[in-house]
Order: sequence, then structure tokens, then C-alpha cells
Amino acid sequence: MAEQARRRLARMFEDHAPVLRGFFVRRGARQDAEDLVQETYLRLLRAHEGAGEPIANPEAYLFTVAQNLAREQVARRRWSTLPIDEIEQLGPGLASGECVEDAAEREQRRQHLQTLLASLPEHTRAVLVMQYRDGLSYKQIAERLGVSSHMVKKHVVRGLSVCRQAMAEPVEVR
Repeated sequence: MAEQARRRLARMFEDHAPVLRGFFVRRGARQDAEDLVQETYLRLLRAHEGAGEPIANPEAYLFTVAQNLAREQVARRRWSTLPIDEIEQLGPGLASGECVEDAAEREQRRQHLQTLLASLPEHTRAVLVMQYRDGLSYKQIAERLGVSSHMVKKHVVRGLSVCRQAMAEPVEVR
């Protein structure tokens, strides 16, 4: 019975693979579309084998998994566009050959970043400092704070999002 169910899932997957590929391509994952299609199928198989009872609607499950993978891919792309050291080393990159206006702007951005970091929730600020200044991994931070690695990742994502948005806004000149 299990082998027959696996074959049925494989047939369904073969029928839907081109649609899934197009789904991922339309969401900007052109280069990763094939990998995401395969990952969708693997997750479907794992869920089928791990579930106590069969998946009621494998087709719906397949597209739910695909939607989740697309969201994960978008999040990965969004966070990979900002160099990690940009937050901490915002100013030193401008230091060489700068004029007085550049130095003033750099100092203003540094102060803005300091104020911004101070405004973040305590745990989020602590996680960002441990990750970017201290170079700790999610696992190491989680152990220090007594939370899960997943929670650490949420703090990093939340903190970077706030920082990016605020740093993109023009700073008031005083």
C-alpha cells in the first residue's frame, strides 16, 4: 500500500512539476526553480511517510509546500542583499579620501544607527550585537539567551528589517 501511494504521489508530482517550476520562476527564483521543485517533492514525501494517516489532499499540500518554499526563498534573497558588515562598518568604508561633508554625513549616519539600535527591543538588540559584533552563530546566541535558534533568527530578521527601513529614510540635519 505504501509503495502504491508513493507511486501515486510521484505521478501527481510529474504532472504538476512544470506548473511548480513556473510558479517559482514567476516569484523571481529562476535560477533556483528546479531545486525548489525538487525540495517541494521531498517535503511531500517526508510528510507522507511521517504522517500517521495519509495526506487528505496531496495536491493542496503540494502547493502549500511550494508557497512556503517561495516565501522562504524571498526572505533569503532579501537578507542576502545587505552585506553583513554594513551595519557595523557603516562609516569606515567612507573614510578614505573623504571631504568634510562626507565625514559629517558619516557621523550623522553613525549617530542615527546608534539611536536606532537603542530603540530596538532589548532581546533584538542583544541578538544583533552578538551576531554582528561578536560573530556568534544562531546556536551560540540561543544557548546564551536560553531561547531556540529559530527565535534568534526571528530577532535577527526583525532587527535588520527595522534597521534597513530606518537607514533608507533621510536623516534630519540638525
